[in-house]
Amino acid sequence: MDDANDFDGLCLRSPSSLRIPSTLKYAPVNRIKRARVARALSGRLDRVGVLGGENWGHTGCVNAVSWAQGGELLITGGDDTKIRVWRMDPSGSTGANASGSSGPSCSSSAAADLAEKLSNAASQEEYPFACQSVISTGHTQNIFNAHMLPFSTRIATVSGDRQVRVFDVGAGVGQSPTGSEMEYTTRESCIRVLRCHTGRTKRIITEDSPDLFLTVAEDGQVRQHDLRTSHSCTSGACPAPLVKLPHELSTIALSPLTPYQFVVGGESPYAHLFDRRHAGRYLQAEWGVPPDADSATTCVRRFGRRSRAKGERKGYEHITGVRMSAWNGHEVLLSYHLDGVFLYSTRDEPGISEDKRGPRSILTPNAKQRRLCTTKSPSSHGEPLICPDVEMIVEDQLESILADNVMNEPDDQSQEDDTDSDTEDDEEDEDEDDRLFAPEDADSHQAVPVVYPRTRFTGHCNIETVKDVNFLGPHDEFVTSGSDDGNFFIWRKSTGELVDILEGDKQVVNVIESHPHLPLVAVSGIDTTIKLFAPARGVPSFSRWNNAETIKKNNARASKAGLGGSAELQFAHLVLNYEQALRGIRDDGGEQSEAQLTQCINQ
Repeated sequence: MDDANDFDGLCLRSPSSLRIPSTLKYAPVNRIKRARVARALSGRLDRVGVLGGENWGHTGCVNAVSWAQGGELLITGGDDTKIRVWRMDPSGSTGANASGSSGPSCSSSAAADLAEKLSNAASQEEYPFACQSVISTGHTQNIFNAHMLPFSTRIATVSGDRQVRVFDVGAGVGQSPTGSEMEYTTRESCIRVLRCHTGRTKRIITEDSPDLFLTVAEDGQVRQHDLRTSHSCTSGACPAPLVKLPHELSTIALSPLTPYQFVVGGESPYAHLFDRRHAGRYLQAEWGVPPDADSATTCVRRFGRRSRAKGERKGYEHITGVRMSAWNGHEVLLSYHLDGVFLYSTRDEPGISEDKRGPRSILTPNAKQRRLCTTKSPSSHGEPLICPDVEMIVEDQLESILADNVMNEPDDQSQEDDTDSDTEDDEEDEDEDDRLFAPEDADSHQAVPVVYPRTRFTGHCNIETVKDVNFLGPHDEFVTSGSDDGNFFIWRKSTGELVDILEGDKQVVNVIESHPHLPLVAVSGIDTTIKLFAPARGVPSFSRWNNAETIKKNNARASKAGLGGSAELQFAHLVLNYEQALRGIRDDGGEQSEAQLTQCINQ
């Protein structure tokens, strides 16, 4: 493939994490590289490597994937509570060999792993990544995100145990002196433990500093941490949060071009754009919004949809992923549970909702459902149950689930494949007006203007896990998201056209991170491995483009049914919520034990 051959001369730079190159000196070279990367990503991608296997690498779901030091290092973490640092190894040795593990046995159980290792070894000449460092973090629950702080060797992690931890093992973090994995204990590597959040910490955003970074958690807070200062979290001396919302947050995004802005999303129909410039002249002139005198930031815009997706229950809207463009600083991607990916711009004027009904004279079910959601979720911690009659709540929800399941169940098999019949069922089963949003519905910033999307990207399925969303390409030409079918989807941003579907996981793809300089993409999900994708040399083996129509139809059917399409799955969630509520009453809001953790499906 010609596009792939263009990259034979491109290689990773020598270690330079603390060196800032001259922009003017390297500008022509960077333009050429960007053009080549863009051209390569326009063609077909294929899997070129697998990091990990049955007997080496991570031993749990890989939730955290991030590039560091200009793409020289790959940081990964997950359910095994370990951080692994991978580096491109010029010697070409595979990760399995570098880890010192013995060769695979001849047992049938290792046959699949052997085939995967052989396939991985075949691609090592081109992308020879090897694990250099393994850090035991000391987290007691799943790691959800991990990033190396700029201009340093520090790695910050967030976890389901509500803690933020910072590690530093010096220059050896990505360069093992022995050539094999260097293992570091928590005592050797951990330099700071922050317990400011009261809910599961979900995401980290680095700033242009080795000391400052932001975190977001399910307690509805966004916090800025400064490693140059210290405080006692147990004594209540934590600095005030930048943001505190009345619903759970699970994702945050910031663009380096507009570092004073960030977007947060979670269990709400809207994502919220906050401006940290607290000077009223900036906010009033640019947004038409006065500064919030009682907060360190001001919500200046909301991003939302005009209506819910088919199968999406009112009061259970959830934004699973947010991303701001690093190329232009104003484009925003939102990934909605049970819906598609939406593209917005902070430069767009707020829209007028198509819902002309005005405020209702009766209370909608949304407020009640939102209140129950904040108390029933297994991810909520430290909040006492509002209503003492837990059994009545469970009975009401169970009746609702069973009723929805009966209504959504198709009469015969032919209905599943008949688009016209599906459309008729939709018109019969739900009132279109009930799916419309009003800007004042279920939000703590009702007076803030709402921006509506430019483009909607569909074809994937986002139900089972919390999925990120991302841009691809040196100019953010493409949009990508994982899916419940084990594939990840790539769309052209300018047109919304689906351009490729690739198998990235045996179960679910959650995270997709593009290399900052090369046409190389790291993908992870429920599997214990990280897959690497690059321009295909020949016919791609892991592209599912030939089955695109079938895949899209199956995903559309699953998304339409939602969790309501499986009474068993909803009942399982209901039992988990019921048990959590009872524990909260018995323990007066005490912590969960490690044995009671919910795993990847609730990440």
